[in-house]
Amino acid sequence: MSTLEQHIDVGVPIGKAWDSLHRVENYPRFVDGLRNARTQAEGRAHLGIEAGGRSREFEAEVSDREAERVMEWHTTGAPNLTGSFSLQPIDESHTRIQARLEYEPGTIRDTFGGPKGFAQANAIERLVRSDLEHFKEYVEQER
Repeated sequence: MSTLEQHIDVGVPIGKAWDSLHRVENYPRFVDGLRNARTQAEGRAHLGIEAGGRSREFEAEVSDREAERVMEWHTTGAPNLTGSFSLQPIDESHTRIQARLEYEPGTIRDTFGGPKGFAQANAIERLVRSDLEHFKEYVEQER
């Protein structure tokens, strides 16, 4: 299992960042390759992804530890992906968002195609970094 952690500081209060992360239907605005997303009952989300020339549909379970400002998620089927977003206030108008992704490299390659080994890790790191940058733009424009 591989683990990737990235963080970004955004220029909005923690409450605004937290609320924006919970609007799953807006994820296609800042997550590369996500065609559609919708919230379903009982903490579930449906995601339509296009990556590596392949279209896939996924279900994910989402849970919150609101007091700690941690949102955790995991896919309910293949591929087995697990992740979290942890939010920490920097000051009244700035928040640090820590993204964590756990994945099996072989499963990612089988599901989405792409490079192997170190090149794959670099590609996933670039993708997560880009998505965080897009989230920053998205949440800061919504002021």
